[in-house]
Amino acid sequence: MSFASPWWLLALLLVPAGLAAHALSRRRARRYAVRFTAVPALMLAAGTVPAWRRHLPAALALAALASLALALARPQASVRVAIEKATIMLVTDHSGSMQATDVEPSRLTAAQRAAHTFIDELPKAVRVGAVAFAAEPDAVQAPTTDHDVARGVIDGQVASGATATGDALQVAIDLVRQDRRRPPSAIVLLSDGTTTTGRDPVPVAQEARRLRIPIYTVALGTEDATVPNPDPYGQPLLAAPDPETLRQISRISRARAFTAEDGGQLSSIYKRLGSQLGSRPERREITAAFALGGLVLLLGAGGASLRSAGRLP
Repeated sequence: MSFASPWWLLALLLVPAGLAAHALSRRRARRYAVRFTAVPALMLAAGTVPAWRRHLPAALALAALASLALALARPQASVRVAIEKATIMLVTDHSGSMQATDVEPSRLTAAQRAAHTFIDELPKAVRVGAVAFAAEPDAVQAPTTDHDVARGVIDGQVASGATATGDALQVAIDLVRQDRRRPPSAIVLLSDGTTTTGRDPVPVAQEARRLRIPIYTVALGTEDATVPNPDPYGQPLLAAPDPETLRQISRISRARAFTAEDGGQLSSIYKRLGSQLGSRPERREITAAFALGGLVLLLGAGGASLRSAGRLP
């Protein structure tokens, strides 16, 4: 929380001054009570008041003072609001290593479920596109507000082939550039392996940085994962992810990199990204809340003082 007029916060110094004045007045009251004789009888006639109730009016009044001082300082809070116009490209790997089952029930199925979670978090006005790739980008959907079209591309993938990460990223960047309005844009790349064919993804990430298109990456899978060997007599093939290259892509394009070793973690990452990319932080003044709270506390202080029983002078 921040304040538009922070100098008014100096008024908070009145709170400890008020506490000191209240303590001094209570000490003075105890000093003169011994002038009376037959004190027990007089106290019985006047009735007893719990100690907390005697201090309640002053406490509420001081709390009201603090709340009103904060209101005068014009407090502001940061809230996230939905982005009216944005373009997000989902780039998803469905190479042969995505059939690994170290992420249950398989890497590809977990990635598809997480992509649906991501899309669910986006406002309807956000334009979503999709690029599915293996040895080449083989399923492409330009950004559109019809999110079901992107879901169709995600659901139609089958794990097979090599990994052409650079080519897929270039296609996603080209689709974003086709929008002449150039709203805020981002790419979310999920892959589980090293680029094995096509262009190097690092220079593509440099182009994305020049165009101010951040590429958020998610490395899926565990180090010891394997997939069946095409040779029925061969040993299973290692299918370890390549988080280092993905981190480099994100760092160059000024975005963030994530790693996921299970379906729950992957869904959590995608849900967080969907919320983050589908909204933006905005500062809003919350003066009215503090002012209203101060008035309520003042009314409470007045009511509490009226209900307090009298004391001996």
